[in-house]
Amino acid sequence: MNNIAGTKPALRWVVHASVVFLVVLWVIPTLGLLISSFRTADQISGSGWWRSLFPSEQNLTLRSAAPDTQVLEGELYVIEGQLFGDDEPITISKWGISARDVGAFAPGETAELRRGGTITVDADGNYRMENSEEFSGKRGARVFVTAELPPEFTLDNYKKILLDQSSTDSMAKAFFNTLTVTIPATIIPILVAAFAAYALAWMEFPGRALLIAAVVGLLVVPLQLALIPLLKFHLNIGIGKGYLGVWLAHTGFGMPLAIYLLRNYMAGLPRDLIENARVDGATEFQIFTKLILPLSFPALASFAIFQFLWTWNDLLVAKVFLIDATGQTTVMTNRIVELLGTRGGNWEILATAAFVSIFVPLVVFFAMQKYLVRGLLAGSVK
Repeated sequence: MNNIAGTKPALRWVVHASVVFLVVLWVIPTLGLLISSFRTADQISGSGWWRSLFPSEQNLTLRSAAPDTQVLEGELYVIEGQLFGDDEPITISKWGISARDVGAFAPGETAELRRGGTITVDADGNYRMENSEEFSGKRGARVFVTAELPPEFTLDNYKKILLDQSSTDSMAKAFFNTLTVTIPATIIPILVAAFAAYALAWMEFPGRALLIAAVVGLLVVPLQLALIPLLKFHLNIGIGKGYLGVWLAHTGFGMPLAIYLLRNYMAGLPRDLIENARVDGATEFQIFTKLILPLSFPALASFAIFQFLWTWNDLLVAKVFLIDATGQTTVMTNRIVELLGTRGGNWEILATAAFVSIFVPLVVFFAMQKYLVRGLLAGSVK
């Protein structure tokens, strides 16, 4: 009875569980990246993103007021103040005056300063420094505190990444450079492959079977195998250091899949529709533009998703074919690598930059996902 059509497969729950597992496996790190992009550096270093809605204990380095604020009370020079400011209800659990032992003292205890005098820090962040001699120097004393801080979210990371052109962490230029590379590199192969796919699917000419076999064979050619020869060719003809070279490289590498996918879909369209159009006097170009292209939109959208995602997330081709010493044509993937190398400790900047880089592909994928399966299954059944 298990083999009767219409009955539920015995292992259907395994398929469902696998799908749920894959979704969770993808959603959890993406959600963590999104939450981390709105957190401050201290929040990220103090606790994981899953504790972002709860207070977290963090080690902070603060300074007292400068010596020029001291006042004379009797025979003592005194500096008083608040480490956190008047509007922050924060409780200190321990504190210290040396980086080697940041928790040497409990709130309310008094410590001897190395330059002379004493300092007392209360749990609410109020402090009092006393010295029989005048405090010297231009900056206040360093105080290391361990405190429980409330949750904090900010848009400053996105402002620095996208809006602040003077910031060394800005990715605004790289964002538009990536769009400049991705949009033409997605449109060009679709335009060319659509004509080729129609010819291979519905036009009779000598050598058509060999061309189809060649397209299938090119699908298994490793990308890395063609990088250096193609780069030398681009340099010889003068297009190896700009957008044109990287557009043509992405077009060439994406063309086999585009032709294969579109040809399979177009070949599955009703033959009577094509023949009736020819009987009515339509030319091949009219059939292609008025019948085939509208009917092939699912396959076109399916390849557009793949090509857009691959081009947007590409680093290798951009590194090889988009040679630029000044950084004017740097794409986002390369910019993130640069940030990782030079600002590896700024996790809030890296998290924001990474989420910005995946936001556009997410929008494109979810906007066109209904065409993805239809395009991929093209030609699989008759």
